Amino acid sequence: MTKALSEEELEAQEDARRAELAKRASKLFSGRVDFLLSAPQLKFLPEPTVPEIAFCGRSNVGKSSLLNALTGRRSIARTSVTPGRTQELNIFEVGDPTLFRLVDMPGYGFAKAPVKVVERWKSLVKTYLRGRQVLHRTLMLVDSRHGLKEVDREMMRMLDEAAVSYRIVLTKTDKIKASALEAVAAKVADEAAKHPAAFPELHLTSSEKGMGIEELRAAVLGDAGV
Repeated sequence: MTKALSEEELEAQEDARRAELAKRASKLFSGRVDFLLSAPQLKFLPEPTVPEIAFCGRSNVGKSSLLNALTGRRSIARTSVTPGRTQELNIFEVGDPTLFRLVDMPGYGFAKAPVKVVERWKSLVKTYLRGRQVLHRTLMLVDSRHGLKEVDREMMRMLDEAAVSYRIVLTKTDKIKASALEAVAAKVADEAAKHPAAFPELHLTSSEKGMGIEELRAAVLGDAGV
């Protein structure tokens, strides 16, 4: 009869698995990562032949900076001081041959754009979330300095309704004191626990300092299932 593993042994196995995943992720992201296309409508998306990991968040949450840090590139995703610059679904391919894709979704909230344009963005995102069968996970970015805003909660409800599982990623953690960050993280985690599609683990990141990037790469690789 096989002996049951102790809690310490199980933890050691999980740590080893994560370390191996992080190593593979670092190697993969140091290879081919290319911008493929921008899709203003779903009909312009590439054929759903590989897994996709989507990124969403409020305008100016640091989405482009995180994508650059995650992929180890300086400007694969354009950064801008003007919120709402991303107005389409921007697709990036990872691996050679392509193993999965990253999808940069339009930012929401505070976008300096006409109401009709913002509504069109929302429609695009909703349709993508509900109709893209190869979407494996969504990463929802939240500014650690501000925590969850009502527009974030609206996005969480949208993800719940679409039955799309998502990870919450706190950004700009280097811009906030450790005690304040701990309080924000605890509050966000408590609220996320009430949402059926929210992943239980939070990711604390800083694109500028590189904090949490290695772990997030490993999570993305695991979510893509490659």
